[in-house]
Amino acid sequence: MPRASLQVKFGVSYLAVIVAVLVLMNTYPLTASEDLVFRSKETTMKSSVSVMTTALTGLAELNEENVANALTVTEEAGVSRILVTDDAGRVLYDSRETDSALGRYAFYNEIVQALRGNDVFSVAYTGGAFQSRCASPVIYRSQTIGAVYAYEFDIEQATILRNLQSTLLRISGAVLVAVALISLLLSRVLTRRFGILAGAIRQMREGDYGGCASVGGHDEIAEIAAEFNSLADRLQSTEEVRRRFVADASHELKTPLSGIRLLTDSILQTESMDSATVREFVGDIAQESERLTRITENLLRLTRLDSGAVEAAEPVAVAPVVERAIHMLRLVAQERGVELSETVEREGVVLATADEAHQIVYNLAENGIKYNHPGGFVHITLTGDDDTVLLTVEDDGIGIPAGDLPRIFDRFYRVDKMRSRAFGGTGLGLSIVSDTVRCRGGTVEASARAGGGSVFTVRLPRARGGGEP
Repeated sequence: MPRASLQVKFGVSYLAVIVAVLVLMNTYPLTASEDLVFRSKETTMKSSVSVMTTALTGLAELNEENVANALTVTEEAGVSRILVTDDAGRVLYDSRETDSALGRYAFYNEIVQALRGNDVFSVAYTGGAFQSRCASPVIYRSQTIGAVYAYEFDIEQATILRNLQSTLLRISGAVLVAVALISLLLSRVLTRRFGILAGAIRQMREGDYGGCASVGGHDEIAEIAAEFNSLADRLQSTEEVRRRFVADASHELKTPLSGIRLLTDSILQTESMDSATVREFVGDIAQESERLTRITENLLRLTRLDSGAVEAAEPVAVAPVVERAIHMLRLVAQERGVELSETVEREGVVLATADEAHQIVYNLAENGIKYNHPGGFVHITLTGDDDTVLLTVEDDGIGIPAGDLPRIFDRFYRVDKMRSRAFGGTGLGLSIVSDTVRCRGGTVEASARAGGGSVFTVRLPRARGGGEP
């Protein structure tokens, strides 16, 4: 069964509310008017009957002559008919000249009740008129000697009420038509904006993140559209980064695999290759395999960081990590003629893992050694304040051009691609540093060093109660 559109739902909802209001408008005023007329009739009729019963109260008995004489001094006050009966219900007086009931017995319910000593009043809106009936007993010395009955047939006020009803119906019809048109217009305007959002969502679902939901206004729908556009921009950026990452990863993995394939083909296709050359080719294959292993390990490490699947943090003293990294890199620095040193101005304890702290220090120091020159230096400084542990790795190497600094932590980004590959770099070391530091609530920055070279500054929150000396 097809679902009703939002436009239909809005339109029906508006119409339902308006119809309910119109029904109330057509019933309450009429009901209130009828009630007002009823009370007015009751007051008027009872007053008229009371005047007549008062005029008859002084009589010891009722007959046609004395009743007629007594009522000549009263006013009928617009009453359509007046009957006066004796205690047996025989009519002694009838104000209607034609078809008079004089001398006959009247057993109207109101007269019967009045002869029992009750005051009776009833009114009804029937036959296009208000029909009112009122009766009261005529009492002499605590005895009911007769009854006065008054009847009114009012067409004028009934006509006013009918005219009011007709006017309300015409107004309601006009309002209903106007509201139907307005609700149709409003529902179209409202659902059109939702339609724009739905179209943009479908476009995104199909893989096009460049779509924009152009919804005007300053209401909640416009706010949703703005949030959607912001999400689309982020997804677009993420998708571009993902595609670039996949392309770069594929390229990086393809390079050592191509080298291994080329070397193995050379060995297999050359029948008279001497053992020294074979050993050389096998050594090159081993180097390419090691490079492939490093790339794979770094990719796995970045994947874990992206997914948040990191090991539980524990207090790690940074100074011993710096000493261990320097010890491991000392031989590499000596081979390249680079001086490697450290200064611990203030020891620090951070919440991380020992492997993460080692990766940060080792990668930054190794980069400083790789991209340096004979006679250069790499200096590691550990300091900070009461809240932050500050690690600075400074070198006087080839440096980083200003235009490359904003992208230096991007994955697979290299300032000098040929030289990076020659040094065995994967283009992932600084990305691992950046993601690891960010995962532990810190920041890392790269800047140019005055006089040449680079400065990498890592800030990590200082652990509280972690046994810091």
